[in-house]
Amino acid sequence: MRRILCLGSTGFLGAHVAGQLRALPGVRVLGAGRSTPVSPPALPSDSPPALVDGLPIDLTTISVDALTEALRALGPHAVVNCVGSVGNSPLRLAEVNTRGPAVLCEALRRAAPTARLVHLGSAGEYGATAPGRSIDESAPTRPPGAYGATKLAGTLIVAQSALDATVLRVFNPIGPGSPGASLPGRFVAELRRVLPEGAEGVIRVGDLSAYRDYVDVRDVARAAVLAAMAPGPLPRILNIAGGGATPVRAIADGLVAASGFRGRVEESGAGSHRSAAVSWQRADISAAAAALGWRPQFSLAQSLADLWNEGAPVAVPPRAPSGVTAGVTAAP
Repeated sequence: MRRILCLGSTGFLGAHVAGQLRALPGVRVLGAGRSTPVSPPALPSDSPPALVDGLPIDLTTISVDALTEALRALGPHAVVNCVGSVGNSPLRLAEVNTRGPAVLCEALRRAAPTARLVHLGSAGEYGATAPGRSIDESAPTRPPGAYGATKLAGTLIVAQSALDATVLRVFNPIGPGSPGASLPGRFVAELRRVLPEGAEGVIRVGDLSAYRDYVDVRDVARAAVLAAMAPGPLPRILNIAGGGATPVRAIADGLVAASGFRGRVEESGAGSHRSAAVSWQRADISAAAAALGWRPQFSLAQSLADLWNEGAPVAVPPRAPSGVTAGVTAAP
């Protein structure tokens, strides 16, 4: 039985990764999420690893010693780290995105040095790029803010470790379970709020002019599973994306179409600083195809339809997004 520890298994990305891992024969998934830090007494050394799940591991607070003892008790063959923070204070971003990978790498070095580590990075590490250019893994990293900087620090810690490790640089994940803090999640919440108003409903958003490379969360999870199960060494960094530059406005258009919303989407603000700082991104995903045999399978339309349908309050026949006005959404 191959034991795989999935950190952040209750989050947006982690839940999908853990779900796909659990569907594999011969794999025991050890799910762990943020709660009370694990200490050695909570994981006695004689506990059968196959019986341990739902572990309360918080990489922002757990000590290296405590995590080392937990890993020794679990004996994972691979670890997938889906833990990350997007919109908190700089201190919290540093605790989650930088301290977490550092503690994990040190504990793995002590307790399970041969285990495969798959760490989820972010396209935010690249920063601004010239329109029309596809970003490969050798592109310069110039994050414009604390989020990208802290994610980049975590990536460097993992990539420069002596572990059998790879970083999946995830671009803009979308699909079922998209959190409320993300653009798709916020837009869905607004649609559900105003949908009963029919043609009188109005959704006001920010600037939608940026271009992003969207990838379905289920495709991200499949890449993580392939990386965790791959028999040989992998490149230190792999882009995981849809491979195309899509206007952010397509998110609004697609969700309007999926919901059948008959009202208006109006531009009422300049949008986020992140959109202004990084107006265009597209990934080169050829390295992931070569190393993992991975290609995205879900279209943006399918991702948006599945996001809407997972909790739509009323059945409204889909229609063309003619009510969407030009311009308008915050960056994801």
